[in-house]
Amino acid sequence: MRRLSILLLILCSFTMARAETNPAAKIRPDHVVLLHGMKRAAASMNEIATALQKEGYQILNLDYPSSEKPIEELAELVHAQIVKHIPPDAPVHFVTHSMGGILARYYIKNHRPHRLGRVVMLAPPNQGTEMSDFLQGTGLFEKFFGPAGTQLGTNKKSITHTLGPVDYEVGVVMGNISLNPIASVVVEGDDDGLVSHKRSEVVGMKDSIILPAAHSFIVYSDEAVRQSVHFLNTGRFDKSP
Repeated sequence: MRRLSILLLILCSFTMARAETNPAAKIRPDHVVLLHGMKRAAASMNEIATALQKEGYQILNLDYPSSEKPIEELAELVHAQIVKHIPPDAPVHFVTHSMGGILARYYIKNHRPHRLGRVVMLAPPNQGTEMSDFLQGTGLFEKFFGPAGTQLGTNKKSITHTLGPVDYEVGVVMGNISLNPIASVVVEGDDDGLVSHKRSEVVGMKDSIILPAAHSFIVYSDEAVRQSVHFLNTGRFDKSP
């Protein structure tokens, strides 16, 4: 019985030592702002939020009315929440989905955090999308996607072409599965069902990766979540075999 007690004590000590030296058990000063895509909600980013919390990041998973206001006004709503919840001297990273990536770029251009960290963009229309061009002018498109949706075209007046190159660490994650045959005809080149791989790119980005996922569902992909965490931790994606 005495031997069993000693063995249990040793095992408990070993377990506690592992927990104390596990980086994931420590809360970092780093905050991560999560920005969902068009017509989505903060809940769509929950898998990513959970994975990042396990790594010790502090999460601000924001809801915003993506189809009710233009990107300029949405950025101000995001700014108010960041100022309210994140200390001004804290490192701030972003993980975004779809239009959330453009919102993050506009936000950083106009309200750049003092200690801006890394940015992961899942399926971003960094150079717009032909689907926006194709559907604009129809009453249904404007009613459903609102003013922000009409800002995501490919022409030079689109907001995506006014933001310029990025001078911070950006990693782009794209899918290669299309669940929208119409979009695959309209969109030029390889695509994820809404955005072409080429138009997801932004000048200055540090790394990119293509995964087996569709545009709308990439936020639920275990591998996309893992790669997002890896980029925030290391500044690159894990492309090992």
